[in-house]
Amino acid sequence: MTRLHVREWGEGDRVAVLVHGLSGDSSGWLQVAPELARRGYRVLAPDLTGHGQSPRGEYSRERWAGDLLETLPARPDLAIGHSLGGVLLAMIVDRLRPARAVYEDPAWYPAEGGYGAGMPAIADAKNWTIDDLKRAFPHWSAQAHEARLAAFERWDPATTHMRYVETAYVPVIPSVPSLVLLADPSALIPPHRAEEFTAAGFELRTVPDTSHNIHNDDLDGFLAALDGWL
Repeated sequence: MTRLHVREWGEGDRVAVLVHGLSGDSSGWLQVAPELARRGYRVLAPDLTGHGQSPRGEYSRERWAGDLLETLPARPDLAIGHSLGGVLLAMIVDRLRPARAVYEDPAWYPAEGGYGAGMPAIADAKNWTIDDLKRAFPHWSAQAHEARLAAFERWDPATTHMRYVETAYVPVIPSVPSLVLLADPSALIPPHRAEEFTAAGFELRTVPDTSHNIHNDDLDGFLAALDGWL
């Protein structure tokens, strides 16, 4: 396993861990982490291998999950995983044992054509410019655009060739109190799946008028949706 690079904010008594999605890195939390630090958390945001300042190597969900367990402290007060980060958090939640888990538009189900179908388009984002980002995400702040562009520059697109790319990791029941935050609409958790998770004991909330990157599309809405979970 690899010990990952971790970005930190705050000196609070409570610990929050934030796990980014594919092609991003810890800088994607630059707006969220200070808000959590102001609420009394010490915030830890790792860079997955192939992302940010962590090493390169062979890539798979299993490897990333193991790296997170190697790097993160057990039993944090809060764990948030976005997209792929939501998949990895679900894989390790029974061993990490956070007091509360939040899954932000998690990539638990493949889009049409399977997980691999979208990987070429994700890899192409390596070449995006700031203007491409502004066109794709007009509601993001300038800070979010700049952080994402820098993350693309640090990212190894070979991560889109991860092993077992068609393997799904879907939680059946919440092993800790768990909130699923959905985009509006979510391309990853359709309504019938959302109903299944609600029936299984997950709490589901939707942040209106947002896309997959909820915390960048609407930071205030994202934080409001965490009411009672921080």
